[in-house]
Amino acid sequence: MSSTTTGLEIIHPRIGLSTQSDQDQIHHIGDIAQLDFDDTAPENAVTALPDGGYGWVVVLACSVLTFWFSGLSGAWGIIQTALLSSTLKDTATSTTAFVGSLGITICVAFGLVAVRFMRLIGVRYAATLGISLLGIGALTSGFTTSNVAGLFQTYGVVLGVGDCLCYTASNVMPTQYFSRRLGLANALVKFGGGLGATILSISLNSLINRVGVAWAFRILGITTLATGIPAALAIKERTPLPKVPIMDFALFKNIPFTAVFLAGASLTFTLFVSPFFLPLFAQSIGLSSNVGAGLVAGFNACNMIGRFIAGPLCDRIGPLNTFAITVVLNAVTTLAIWPVSSTLPPLVVFATLNGISNGAFFTTLPTVVVSMVDPSRAATGMSLSITGWTAGYLLGTPIAGYLLEASGAAKSGDGGVDAYRSAIFYAGGVAMVSAGFVLVARLVTERKLLKRV
Repeated sequence: MSSTTTGLEIIHPRIGLSTQSDQDQIHHIGDIAQLDFDDTAPENAVTALPDGGYGWVVVLACSVLTFWFSGLSGAWGIIQTALLSSTLKDTATSTTAFVGSLGITICVAFGLVAVRFMRLIGVRYAATLGISLLGIGALTSGFTTSNVAGLFQTYGVVLGVGDCLCYTASNVMPTQYFSRRLGLANALVKFGGGLGATILSISLNSLINRVGVAWAFRILGITTLATGIPAALAIKERTPLPKVPIMDFALFKNIPFTAVFLAGASLTFTLFVSPFFLPLFAQSIGLSSNVGAGLVAGFNACNMIGRFIAGPLCDRIGPLNTFAITVVLNAVTTLAIWPVSSTLPPLVVFATLNGISNGAFFTTLPTVVVSMVDPSRAATGMSLSITGWTAGYLLGTPIAGYLLEASGAAKSGDGGVDAYRSAIFYAGGVAMVSAGFVLVARLVTERKLLKRV
């Protein structure tokens, strides 16, 4: 069996060690953390973290939280289309895109603050507060459907703060219970988000047609509160979050970590361009609103699949290898398939493959970060990486909206593929930049292509 040395200790440093021999054994175990594709980890390689038990209850609870905060974000394209055709007919597409992006921007911008807040009051109560704000934000949005400023406050700020607390909790908690199966645990948590986005995309269009946008918001809010609060209360910390600096810039001394940070920061400019604008794009090539909603639902279903399969793939071939595949697939599908999708079949292919790569991103990046930093700094490392998504989440889809307005597609509702090319190539070009950063991280970490990293 071939192996390489890594500085990552597999056993969690917060577990108490009684003897010096115990500590020496940990450092020895750390030397076998990195394996070839055809290697298997020794059965006794990870013993301190339970890799199961109550951890599966925590995973289920975090999956429910992810169902709602990812579902509400992923379904914004359906809501946006309904608002632009009813109560906000005179509102610019870029403005409504800002409403949808503000919540997810707040979610990532204050991740480091959320970690500190969770350490003060506990993850359970922070998650409960988060899901409560999520439901209240959706519920109150039902009273502001004709007021853009009101939507910015409700669906943007209130829902965004709830997103931040729920998202941070769902990223932090699996690391307290899983090590060898961390990829699978993260996959199951992120799977809930893909499931939520899929179900809401399918149901929202029919719900809006039946009861209108306002009551659709209110129903979403009530359902979120009824299902999310019990799930949040089921979360139990295995160990208290460690005292760490709120901004640990020393992590950037690690070149692969810095490259992964830049890859995530750039790719987030493109992640929501597809689901936000697929319904409008479908209308521009002559497809009905129901077909557009179906495409978003299909995209989110594939997003769900990508979130799930990426976890076991991380465990099998390595998180950094999986991350590289994910980012390259996103860039290739955006640049090679979407620009020629003037009919439904190629558009379905694009929605399928791009959805898979989109979903895999959310599972692989936390797993990559955990593999690169000391476990005691995992929460800070993940939150710092996610904070780097702020600019992309805030500006990514509005930039695409401005490009559509410049081409006339946003107002005319037609124009076909040509009217969308500028937005498509913008998204694909940024994805290519992200792929370059991942390549740097991969080559600095390990130059052999068939190594598990």
